[in-house]
Amino acid sequence: MAAKGRSGLDKNNKYDRQLRLWGDHGQTLLEQARVCLVNVTATGTEIIKNLILPGIGSFTIVDGNKVKGEDVGNNFFLSQESIGESRAKIATELLNELNEDVSGDYEDEFPETLLQNNPDFFKKFTIVVATGLSERTLLQLADVLWQQSVPLLVCRSYGFIGHVRLVIKEHTVIESHPDNAHEDLRLDRPFPALIKYCDSLHLETMDKKDHSHTPWLVLIYKYLQEWKNQHDGLPPQNYKEKNQLKQMIREGTRKNADGVPEDEENFDEAVKSVNMALVPTKIPSVVEKLFNDPSAMNLTSESKPFWILLRAVREFVENEGKGALPLRGSIPDMTSDSERYIQLQNAYVEQANKDVAVITDKVNMLTSSLAKEIKQRDIGPEFIHGVSITDQEIKLFCKNAAFVQVLRCRSLAQEYNSQTANTQDIGSHLEDEDEESELIYYVLLRGVDRFYEEYNRYPGGDNDQVEPDVQLLKGVITKLTHEWGLTSTVKEDYIHEICRYGASELHTVASVIGGSAAQEVIKIITGQFIPIDNTFIYNAVKQTSLTITL
Repeated sequence: MAAKGRSGLDKNNKYDRQLRLWGDHGQTLLEQARVCLVNVTATGTEIIKNLILPGIGSFTIVDGNKVKGEDVGNNFFLSQESIGESRAKIATELLNELNEDVSGDYEDEFPETLLQNNPDFFKKFTIVVATGLSERTLLQLADVLWQQSVPLLVCRSYGFIGHVRLVIKEHTVIESHPDNAHEDLRLDRPFPALIKYCDSLHLETMDKKDHSHTPWLVLIYKYLQEWKNQHDGLPPQNYKEKNQLKQMIREGTRKNADGVPEDEENFDEAVKSVNMALVPTKIPSVVEKLFNDPSAMNLTSESKPFWILLRAVREFVENEGKGALPLRGSIPDMTSDSERYIQLQNAYVEQANKDVAVITDKVNMLTSSLAKEIKQRDIGPEFIHGVSITDQEIKLFCKNAAFVQVLRCRSLAQEYNSQTANTQDIGSHLEDEDEESELIYYVLLRGVDRFYEEYNRYPGGDNDQVEPDVQLLKGVITKLTHEWGLTSTVKEDYIHEICRYGASELHTVASVIGGSAAQEVIKIITGQFIPIDNTFIYNAVKQTSLTITL
């Protein structure tokens, strides 16, 4: 029976579209997530709104401010009647109305105070989203979360500029959902079940119907064996030879009494699929690198399931797999009768299940070894993640073994330290006068934060201060770039424009950043798709963006 929400609605119907994206297991992780939003800015409420609608487990807002007139102008979750009341309380009440499956709470307290009195407060969250923080407070929060390995997403809208920064020590991804993945067909190294099935079919003795409904994968296999017999066991080596193989397949089409080739769609599919089907079976360089990662090489009682699974797959590759990853076990659609398509599919599923069984044994051996380590060290079993690895998790990992990835971001302290900042990329973007880069806005935003630390206000907040603040901000940015060891300067036109923004949040920009940032949060929570690494900058004037590692 499908799970029911508090409204009695069928969740499978309520969340149908997103379930197609990240599946039941992804939705379960989403419903278990606890998200913290720091500050009820227009951007912050847009982000949390876009997480409440798909059904996060709970959210908590931290904000000690009272609602002001300027808040009401750009934030749909604050009203004129609420001016003077707790910003966190009012926003939480209205956000709670969006989805009764989600519970919301708030702390009517400034994040600075919470960091000073109870920094462990943030440890309980799956991820923290921070908006509207000064540079000093942001670095304090980032340091606390970094030590506790809690992901942080820093977001802001500043006039026509949007900025998102992901800060996470390590994020492992099993289901990266690549856009253009090659099928795992293994025609260059066919496995026994595939060989047995293909050899059981004889094209020359088939009637017309069976001949035109033989799966194209079988056709390529058969003509590939014929090719190898004529070329010392070697497959086609180049473009010319692949075209020759295609011609062999075309000539295999049945002909009518007049010698005219029949219209056999499966043969046409085979010709079109030759290049794809002959892609050599190999391990992607990203996965090879992860095999040699210290986290995979040196398992401990605190190793994440990801690294235990990766180690088991590596041992499989080195032994039973003979240099290949476990078979994915799926085949593409193709013209065929149902019976033969299912038989072909079953051959792949059978081999994939055999590979999963071998890797399951290896996972059990690894977790047993780590369990002994726990016993010897006399520590609680909660310190080992591996013992809870399920058969479903192993199967999922094997199916996606070619696409696994690990993201490790730099800390915010590293980014903000002039000695460890990524000054090379910043400098190269500033020096490229022929192409205006969105990275200029990163420099400007860093400049306005420094301006705030020095003057306790943002530049241009008062219309009468725009022109005077242009020179003040120019001096702050010049000092900042000199700290980075750069001689490049920022054009005064940009500085004037950022002063005109006056730290305002435009709801349209906040909405774009709110959608983009919410997607990144969902990626982190579900462990699916690839998050940004690590900075995203959006220019609403030109409708352009930049993703860069800083």
